[in-house]
Amino acid sequence: MDSYHNFRPLAGCCNDVKAIAPLLRRNEDENRNFYCETRTSDLSFITRDALLRDLERLFAPATDMALLYFAGHGQPVPNDVVLCTADGTTTSPGVSLSMVLSMVEQSPVPEVIVLLDCCFSGAAGGVPQLGSSAATIRSGLSIITAARADQMAVEAAGRGLFATYLEDALRGGAADLLGKVTVAGVYAYLSDMFGPWDQRPTFKANIDRPHELRQTSPDFTPKQLRALVTLFPTPTYELPLGPSYEPDVEPHNQRHEEDFGILQAARAVKLVEPVGELHMYYAAINSKACRLTKIGQHYWQLVENDRL
Repeated sequence: MDSYHNFRPLAGCCNDVKAIAPLLRRNEDENRNFYCETRTSDLSFITRDALLRDLERLFAPATDMALLYFAGHGQPVPNDVVLCTADGTTTSPGVSLSMVLSMVEQSPVPEVIVLLDCCFSGAAGGVPQLGSSAATIRSGLSIITAARADQMAVEAAGRGLFATYLEDALRGGAADLLGKVTVAGVYAYLSDMFGPWDQRPTFKANIDRPHELRQTSPDFTPKQLRALVTLFPTPTYELPLGPSYEPDVEPHNQRHEEDFGILQAARAVKLVEPVGELHMYYAAINSKACRLTKIGQHYWQLVENDRL
């Protein structure tokens, strides 16, 4: 929301929504992700009543996850922050976060994600529904804010800085090995992008599994992981190598060369490391070995326990 009757205009919020919405609407492979509806002040006059109606629809039954992304002015009030609407005034700026969270509390939707891209949004940590411990948050709720309760959210070159980094995170910057972009991964990415004296994103959640925001292209596929695990009977096994693994050496051993292709790909994503050499090529040529890294051992356990 860039345009307001009684508050100074902003410049990047509508642009931010138009950049974020397509990434939430579709995964990288173009499969459907979220069903998104957008409201931007360049196309409609967003009043307090209109925002409340949209929130009621968002948190209605018949869905398994709801996501609210708000970009606009945030007005701090004691132990709360108000999401300002176009018709807001100094005495009634818009919809308070405590009201939003009350709607979330009453909603049957099991998983809810709130992304607040506004000034003073970190005041969310003080609203009564959040309390002082994660146990007081409704189960299934995750909240990421653009800044602390005492901080402004910066705009530059027609975009919000938080939203610019959020876009990068959703495009794959926050993806794990399998291409999954989760709420926790996004927060970790955002936190790294801001320095100690910059605006600081905040994160609060009560979840028993990471909410997945988007699927991007994996660095290593589940099929490759399962093939990799077949080469290592235990997670700490050291796989002997030899010149027959290297495709430039004759006579060729097709099976070893195929296995080495998997090992090289695993090395590129830090799942495998050579033993006694810096490079896999020399580990093969000099008949050394390779082993799973700690990350590789983690994924070995996932495959072995059928949790992939």
